[in-house]
Amino acid sequence: MTRTTLEAGVTRRDVLKVAGLTGLGAALYASGLERWLPRALTAEATDQVPFYGKYQAGILTPPQNHVQIVAFDVQTTRRDELIDLLKRWTRACARLTAGLPLGDSDSLYVPPEDTGEAEGLSASHLTFTFGCGHGLFADDRFGIGHKRLNLLRELPAFDLDQLDPKWAGGDLVVQICADDQQVVFHALRNLTRIGRGVVKIRWTQTGFQRSKAADATGGTPRNLFGFKDGTGNPDVSQPAIRNKHLFYQWQDGAPWMTNGSFLVVRRIQMHLEVWDRTILKEQERTFGRDRASGAPLGSKDEFASVTPSKRMARGEASLPKDSHTAVAHGSGEEQLLRRSYSYQAGINETTGALDAGLLFLSYQRSPEQFITIQRRLAASDRLNEYITHRGSALFACFGGIQKGGYIGDALFA
Repeated sequence: MTRTTLEAGVTRRDVLKVAGLTGLGAALYASGLERWLPRALTAEATDQVPFYGKYQAGILTPPQNHVQIVAFDVQTTRRDELIDLLKRWTRACARLTAGLPLGDSDSLYVPPEDTGEAEGLSASHLTFTFGCGHGLFADDRFGIGHKRLNLLRELPAFDLDQLDPKWAGGDLVVQICADDQQVVFHALRNLTRIGRGVVKIRWTQTGFQRSKAADATGGTPRNLFGFKDGTGNPDVSQPAIRNKHLFYQWQDGAPWMTNGSFLVVRRIQMHLEVWDRTILKEQERTFGRDRASGAPLGSKDEFASVTPSKRMARGEASLPKDSHTAVAHGSGEEQLLRRSYSYQAGINETTGALDAGLLFLSYQRSPEQFITIQRRLAASDRLNEYITHRGSALFACFGGIQKGGYIGDALFA
């Protein structure tokens, strides 16, 4: 455990618990001789993602194996109750991301502070990313109506959308990600329990991708159509690109959103039975990529630049203008960060077909980036034959939480 973590209110006892130190190891730590212990027992836990920072975790964090997106409606009309909840959530998230339980209640005669199902489990790269929807500003019930962003509104309807209202809206949202599904559930359960009476769940969606254990190379994940998903992400390791395409800047007009990002959530059903009857050549022309390598048609490298319908040598496939890759790329001016996952939600009771698809998540400095791309896709994407958009939501995710502060504190300042 780092000094930084200790300063966040974690005790030396907590450190011993999370490191699993007992006997001689604990004695050495308590006596200040932890420098003699193996690094694995004393230094940073390699599966912990810092909760505090310039940006919220879960955006730049390499995608974990599991995601749960949860939208809440705020039930209280009292500003102080909402702020108190955000403060309690902040404390809980800081402890859970450090691999610690919510508390140390040992009494048999009161409910435990922690529900216990993650006892003995590691932090598993757990992250929380919080944001708000336009409904939080409605009727100025919390005295923040004057801070509402014009960009924060319902996404427009796109051609071919068949949206179900149960996958829309929400006053608050949290994206919970981790490499262990039980760790994700534990986090969701305890946030919900802490919020009882102040907020209630409006909807929740669960997603997965191939696990890190199954793909040690860390390659681009594949969607349920078998194609790599996320190859075209911008290089957000470069600050200039992050600032231009991903994170809201103070000069954009709303200081409370500085270093935050807009989150788009789209639930996209994939018609697997139709796709499975399509020949490979047509599948590749639909996506505009080689299925095995992920390279754009006409190229050998997965990350080669996309040039629709460029001339190819005789016998080589070219990139169709209406392929998903070509249409999504467009001129290349609009870029966003995809953190998409697959979902599977049982079967369609009418057809008996699998209800499965893509939980599309993207972060961008402005919703207009997504809107521009999605309008192109809705109009001419060859992939539309095989998919249907069922859910749609937009949220403004706050900037990073600082020590001593709380989730969304700039909005309520």
